[in-house]
Amino acid sequence: MKRNWLLWAPFAVFAFLGGIFLFGLVEPKDEYVRSQLVGKPLPEFVLPAALEGVQGLRHTDFADGKPRMLNIFASWCLPCQAEAPFLEQIKEAGVEIHGIAVKDKPEDVSAFLVEHGNPFVRIGADMDMLMQLKLGSSGVPETYLVDGKGRIIHQHIGDIRAEHVAPLIEKLKAAK
Repeated sequence: MKRNWLLWAPFAVFAFLGGIFLFGLVEPKDEYVRSQLVGKPLPEFVLPAALEGVQGLRHTDFADGKPRMLNIFASWCLPCQAEAPFLEQIKEAGVEIHGIAVKDKPEDVSAFLVEHGNPFVRIGADMDMLMQLKLGSSGVPETYLVDGKGRIIHQHIGDIRAEHVAPLIEKLKAAK
């Protein structure tokens, strides 16, 4: 009788491990790091200008009653290049967009903006990725919607595509 149980034990272990494997295929892992700051004020920060002729960025720029978008990007980031035309559409809809350039030289940021357009009012330089870490950002591109009191109301992970433009604009309009 005891031997019958031992004969089935490897099958039970195999079935259990197979079930875990199948669950992983059906329910893929969420690899994005969600910011814990959504619903909370932006952390205090002061970033120097990413290039000459454009103002740097600080947390107080977001607390004057006007909702804004904060986009984290890099000139070397291919998805950032892909989202550039959609940021222009958002800008044309009247949304003020501020940017944070991550690990970028001024000449690279300038070349990026010349080639892909400049939807940004201000661009801060985050050479050491410290601000990106403060925000809880998982990478570039990443966009935060900030209400007029300086509170993060939404985090958009990844590049902005055509289907994201209208919902992001609506969320900002609702934030007033």
